[in-house]
Amino acid sequence: MSVRQRLLASRLLVPGLLASSALPALMAQAAHAAETTVNTTAPASASPHPTKAVSANHVSSTTPDGRELITVSAARHPVKVDEIGTTVSIITEKEIQTQQRRTLSDVLATEPGMNVVRAGGPGATTSIFMRGTASNEVKVRMDGMDINDPSNYTGAFDAAQFLTDGIGRIEVLRGPQSGLYGADAMAGVIDITSVKGEGRFKPIVRIEGGSFATFNQTIGATGAAFGNRFHYSVFLSHTRVGGVPNVPKSLRGDGKVPDSRNDNRSANIRLGYDVTHNFDLGLTAHLTQSKYLYPSTAYGVTDTAPYSYAYVPANYRDQNNLNEAVVRGTAHLSSFNGKFDQIIGLGYTTYRNRYLSGAEYSTPNLYSGGRVKIDWHGTTDLGAFGKVLVGAEHFHDMLTQNNSGGATAVSKSIDTNAGYGQYEGNYAHILYGAANIRYDSNSRYGNHVTWRAAPAIHIPGTGTILKASGGSGFNGPSLERLFVSYPSPYGSFLGNPDLRGERLLGYDAGIEQKLAHDTVSFGATWYENHINNMIETGCAGGPGGCYNTTLVNVSKGRSHGVESFLRWAPRKDLDFNLNYTWTDTRNTKYTSAQSASVPRIPHHKFSFITRWEIIRNLTFSSTMLYVSGWRDLDRFGMIPDCKSTCVKGHGYFTINIAADYKINRFVTVYARADNLLNRQYENPVGYLQPGRAAYAGFTLGY
Repeated sequence: MSVRQRLLASRLLVPGLLASSALPALMAQAAHAAETTVNTTAPASASPHPTKAVSANHVSSTTPDGRELITVSAARHPVKVDEIGTTVSIITEKEIQTQQRRTLSDVLATEPGMNVVRAGGPGATTSIFMRGTASNEVKVRMDGMDINDPSNYTGAFDAAQFLTDGIGRIEVLRGPQSGLYGADAMAGVIDITSVKGEGRFKPIVRIEGGSFATFNQTIGATGAAFGNRFHYSVFLSHTRVGGVPNVPKSLRGDGKVPDSRNDNRSANIRLGYDVTHNFDLGLTAHLTQSKYLYPSTAYGVTDTAPYSYAYVPANYRDQNNLNEAVVRGTAHLSSFNGKFDQIIGLGYTTYRNRYLSGAEYSTPNLYSGGRVKIDWHGTTDLGAFGKVLVGAEHFHDMLTQNNSGGATAVSKSIDTNAGYGQYEGNYAHILYGAANIRYDSNSRYGNHVTWRAAPAIHIPGTGTILKASGGSGFNGPSLERLFVSYPSPYGSFLGNPDLRGERLLGYDAGIEQKLAHDTVSFGATWYENHINNMIETGCAGGPGGCYNTTLVNVSKGRSHGVESFLRWAPRKDLDFNLNYTWTDTRNTKYTSAQSASVPRIPHHKFSFITRWEIIRNLTFSSTMLYVSGWRDLDRFGMIPDCKSTCVKGHGYFTINIAADYKINRFVTVYARADNLLNRQYENPVGYLQPGRAAYAGFTLGY
């Protein structure tokens, strides 16, 4: 697909995309920011200093079935999940390994309130939708660094090439989070934390192969040295997928369409050094180099009657190359015996993309985005009077693009300065809550004030928790939307430097219940979002009044729904997790190119996950996923007068199973089967997803 075609597809897509207890002593020490530290793992003999710190991102307290009870990102410091009204899910390293999920998109696919859409096989563009809103309204962070892509057309995060090796935990915050995290956190935040090395030197080698000529290799090591003062975690990964059909038979016709291929090399590194008992330094890096080949789209004659000119699959491949780096350094200081905790960070993110059409005489399209972030935040522990958090951030976002593919060459940047504050406390250990406010000043689209309040009420002696939250959010226009134009004698598409930020007001309320000594828990949350100033395609003048087009703030939307869960852990070696989400999203004000329906947001979604340690060292897991039908786009433009949702996507049901057996302390063997029933489904419509696949491998370590 050419760049111009890519833009046209994006322009069609964009208008529719709105869419138990922890140790009390631990919480007494937990007045730390998201990357700060408390000592929860080192034995008393490890240091003469009782306040010696380890990363708060790895503060851990779990239920008997291994479920995490401490969230760091919901309040930017460790807090019990039950003591804050924010709806949060926590995915642990153990869960990722047990289910053998190798990519971030696979991990998130079963999470409530989320829809993960991949335009083809592994390596294809992957969008994450949360609570019926657009994918660019979800902020993704890696070790405290914002990693949404500044070179992306909408500024969204693309999970296509993000592997899970080296990930220690993932926290998913649902609902508007701009009060703490600023722009792009309208729908929620996905906060990823790398594994922290601890203890002795622990090397690992993993080799895996299977369907679609898949061959994966991982080598890594974690541990601590120099009296446990230097912590290290290093993972190097290579994954290759040789051939996945991603064009449905109904669109292939009689033509020969090649499969897609992907090659990914990634590194995930986390280093830390405890300079003194209350001062430490940290450095993290996530590096990716990938090459994705996929069937091109050409303008030609359809293979079936009525024969007409349209965009059709071609018999050659286009190629996308990505070089990505996310680097962040931190300095953390804990003062006054842990009563005041602060951290300063400096981070850099870069995405360098190269697109080349497989058509003859094509020239590469080069575009890159970068971000520099400087941040500081500090937390004051007021004891019985709660905790106060204050912070400040500066962002410098950059976009550079050549003039290939019909786009104007640009080199632009924008700056954002922000400050925020939060108070968190409780009354009689019954009423808990946190409230925050934030001010963002952007050099292009102005100033925004956002807020959030999230109370939780514990009803004594019942195991019942009432939760609620409300807040505002905003999403700034991307650099490409602001500055990049596509001139054409047949009508130009023009960037609009006067675009304003999209705005959201959202709230939710829910109830959770625990029974049978916390082995059974269930709950439900109702939510609603109202979005204003949505960016859509509109007229920019010219002959006939709409000869040229641009982007304007014109539309409004509403999403609401229910997220529910049931967890049962009858034994320590057996647990069941059932999630159900109902979502309804509508455009309440829209342009002539749209409809009231919003594409790629299914109404219903079920997931059922089982983990069973059958015997010692033998673990089995299964994942069932049902996604109902949805409205979608016409991939190749074959339907006359098609608006944003003229195609219906068909629901699907998949089953994945995985098992691993630890032969001895050095060798573990494993196997898994994905899409066990071999369902042939498309998500999104026009992009075939992989059928039944089997994989097996082994892990060496000690």
